[in-house]
Amino acid sequence: MDLLSTGRLVAVPTETVYGLAADASNESAVDAIFRTKGRPTTHPLILHVADIAHARRLSRSWTAPAEVLARLCWPGPLSILTEASTNVPQVVTAGRDTVVLRVPDHPATLRILHALHDRGSIGIAAPSANRFGSISPTTAPHVMAELDTQIDAVLDGGPCRVGVESTIIDCRREPATILRPGGIEAEAIAVALAEHGLSVVSGHDVAAVDTSGAIAPGMLRSHYAPRTPLAVFGTQAEVDGARRRAEARGQRVSVLPHEDDVYEYSRRLYSALRQCDEDAADLIVALLPDPAGLGAAVRDRLLRASAKR
Repeated sequence: MDLLSTGRLVAVPTETVYGLAADASNESAVDAIFRTKGRPTTHPLILHVADIAHARRLSRSWTAPAEVLARLCWPGPLSILTEASTNVPQVVTAGRDTVVLRVPDHPATLRILHALHDRGSIGIAAPSANRFGSISPTTAPHVMAELDTQIDAVLDGGPCRVGVESTIIDCRREPATILRPGGIEAEAIAVALAEHGLSVVSGHDVAAVDTSGAIAPGMLRSHYAPRTPLAVFGTQAEVDGARRRAEARGQRVSVLPHEDDVYEYSRRLYSALRQCDEDAADLIVALLPDPAGLGAAVRDRLLRASAKR
């Protein structure tokens, strides 16, 4: 915590992926996140806070959908896009009038957030602790493999239990809009809002955004990508056929392990992609899960990881 208070960068654990954290009240520290990751400064960051009360203070217009979902899902893998208050530095929002807020569900990082709030900080800005566009880290060794000499510390909180990033939902108006599928399923969001006479729609399109002008993180066409080319398919027969054809051309092929349990698939996804990279294959082939539930998030990550760069 002392490192963060003095403007240093620290990788911290969350339930989703490891984040590259800086004190969000320190603009030069937040600038260092962009430089370290190679992240475009036009791409906004998620601002992590300790609780709902702190989130409300950072929003210029805290709506009914935001309140319902924050009470249901926080701490947890849901990020809420809202109108930013003047307390939020422009470097965090990439110059926009909106901010993406989240309360993470990891005891170590929550303790840090409460301590920072006690010292007057608004929270921590924390994108994934990896090079921009590459595979997100779900263990401390993943972070070290990419950023070892470029950051000041890694807080090892063990493997991330969800394994994919948070769901991002635009709560500025009704109906709310899902911008990125993630660790909270769309079906659960719809049920929760419906109980309060509210609704949600999907604004998510895997190929819709291909510039750094995205309103929220994780919306670019190519993202979460391994070094090795990745091809994804809708059936196991297509996966097997693609593997045979590639091997007939003399290529070395890695098959991404497919889990019938989508929660296990989510937990292991990024570790499995990293292992495929380490296998030095010429091609990775993968089976897309059914889009229901958490499968929508896994499917989204695989489609973006396989997109042309």
